[in-house]
Order: sequence, then structure tokens, then C-alpha cells
Amino acid sequence: MAFPIQSGTMLVLASASPRRQELLRNAAIPFTTQPADVDETPFPGESARTCAERLAQEKALKIARHHAHAHVLGADTVVVVDDQILNKPMDVEDAVRMLRLLSGRVHQVITGVCLVKPLDDPQRPVSAKPPEPAPYAVLTADNRQLLIGSETTAVTMSEISDTEIREYVSTGEPMDKAGAYGIQGRASRWIPRIQGDYSNVVGLPVALVYRMLAGK
Repeated sequence: MAFPIQSGTMLVLASASPRRQELLRNAAIPFTTQPADVDETPFPGESARTCAERLAQEKALKIARHHAHAHVLGADTVVVVDDQILNKPMDVEDAVRMLRLLSGRVHQVITGVCLVKPLDDPQRPVSAKPPEPAPYAVLTADNRQLLIGSETTAVTMSEISDTEIREYVSTGEPMDKAGAYGIQGRASRWIPRIQGDYSNVVGLPVALVYRMLAGK
């Protein structure tokens, strides 16, 4: 099967997340990594989707400055419940707080994605759009094309006792994850159903990324 970007063109993942790396490897999408360090604090009044897409764009553009001819992929995942954006927990008690909020409820996981790639034609109109119905926007800036979109998955979580929450947090698994849990790990025991893309909950909507790479 042909890879959807030009042979010899490098894809750089602007993330240190081992879960995003594993998802790309499982999909047979070759890449290198160069993590982007950005402030992930939401702006006042910013919606979860806007926040996730903005942070994905900031990460991708930060790394793209060092790779003029590469495709650079940025992503950011947030968990939303009661209109609260839950990023990675700051400490153990913050992780406990988040899991108490999620216990016994349905929440949303949103991953924003931005693919930055060179423009083959610098004269391409700024208003250029992907083929319909593409689930992402296309912008141009600094002689680069930016493909920006997001995926949302509804996740049902069973009730979790305080003892279970503290035992889970003590494993360390929640500490580097939005919403303080990993669906691919121990927390899977409390997630009876999801509605939407599973890989999105892990940290990267692979089908959306592939469409971006392929220009579909």
C-alpha cells in the first residue's frame, strides 16, 4: 500500500507521547519525533474544541520552523465534563479530583490535530479547501499549508469508589494523561462503552490524520 505523502518526505510528530507514537506505528505510518513544549493552559472562555485545535496548531508550527520541507503533525487531547476542560493532572490530588468528576458519567474526549506541510505552489489561493466532505479546515500561512481539525468521542465511565480511585492514581498511570486516565490501560475496567473513534480517546484520531495526509 502506498504511503499518502510523497516518497522521501518526512513526517515529524510534534509530541513525546508514547501512545501517539504507537498509534502511528500500528497504522504503518512512518514518522520521526520532535516534541513541542507549549503552554497548554486554556484561554479564558475558550471552548474545549477551540483549545485543542489551537494547541495542536501551536505545537505543529513550533516544530515546523525547524523542518522547512517536512510534514509536521501536532495534536492535543482534552477531556470535557460539565463544560470543564481537564488536561493532565498537576498532582495526585488533582488526578483524584478529575476521576471523581468523571465517575459514573458520560464525558467527551476531544483531540485537536494540525498537519503543517509545505505548499507545492506558493500561489495557491488562501481560500483553498480540501475535497468535500473533508472534516478539517485548510489555511495557508508563511508559505505553509495548515490542515486543522478535531475528533470528539463520548465516553461512558462506571462509578468508581474513592478507594479504587486512589489505588489507580497510586500506580502513576493517570499522571501524564488528559482527564487522569488511560483507556488502553487499567482504566479500561471502568469504561463499558464509547461512542466514536477509540484511537481518539487514546490520543490521536488516526483515521482523521490519514485523511489529512492523503488530502481526502
